[in-house]
Amino acid sequence: MAERLGHIFEAVGELARHHAPHAAGVEETLVNANPRSALKLGQARGAAMAALAMAGVPVAEFAPRQIKLSVVGTGTADKDQVKFMVQRLLPRAGEMKLDAADALACAICAAHHLPMQLIKKGAA
Repeated sequence: MAERLGHIFEAVGELARHHAPHAAGVEETLVNANPRSALKLGQARGAAMAALAMAGVPVAEFAPRQIKLSVVGTGTADKDQVKFMVQRLLPRAGEMKLDAADALACAICAAHHLPMQLIKKGAA
């Protein structure tokens, strides 16, 4: 597990250094019926967030409901609806899997909701 988390940390850090984003958004972790899965997801998410922080990238967290609301217009949208709207909003992204659509939906939500001060601070 430590090796996997280290790989996530290194890979996200490298992406942040290479692409120099002004800010990033991540989806909050939901505690579901399987606490072990939630814990593993939380650890992976923490490694990614730490890498972004080390690269100087501000990170905002969004609830899944807020991401869906931002992209689809309803917080109860299913994954297929999210994918459909992401493909409409980002037509050059082409065909994608549901997980990729979720990630892009989070990016769209972050672009809509991050305060301009945060974006400007990241650009400085």
